[in-house]
Amino acid sequence: MSIQNRRERERAERHQLIIDAARDLAEAEGWDAVTTRKLAEKVEYSQPVLYSHFKGKDAIVRAVAIQGCGDLARVLRKARPSRGESRLRAAAEAYLKFAKERPALYDAMFVQQSDIPWGTDDAPQELLDAFGELVAAVEPIRGDRHLEALTEVFWSSLHGIATLTQGERLRSAYDDTRLDLLLGALSLAQHENGL
Repeated sequence: MSIQNRRERERAERHQLIIDAARDLAEAEGWDAVTTRKLAEKVEYSQPVLYSHFKGKDAIVRAVAIQGCGDLARVLRKARPSRGESRLRAAAEAYLKFAKERPALYDAMFVQQSDIPWGTDDAPQELLDAFGELVAAVEPIRGDRHLEALTEVFWSSLHGIATLTQGERLRSAYDDTRLDLLLGALSLAQHENGL
């Protein structure tokens, strides 16, 4: 292995170490606790080394969010059910579980301000993959409705449930009922369209 290859590998490892440390610190203490000073201490590199990888905290949160979307895509892909089970329900349950188990990561992905280009041709592949998994879950109930718009309605509904649940604004006793109502409404609208 050449010295150049080794340096590139070490740089990529250091880059990932910073992202992992930011995720861990945010999950433990919240995003307000994530500072370049704390990250530098945690990864045992100087702040200038951090700045050689990221322009600042916003860039770190952006990197965490993009990787988080890749994680979500894998979770949704893994949740695809076997025959006879509702793919829509499986995706919804997996999405909500992901948000509940990784609140700081979910916050970085979908709540914090970001310059990530959502819904454009410039969107990172990880975002496209996660949205693609949601599209695939919605497709069986699509009928003649616009698939991507219907997927956005499904996604935004899940996001609302996830965010309100995380903020302890929804009663946990109704978790299953809420999900049944959402999935039923999407299916009922399909039948009302004459499908």
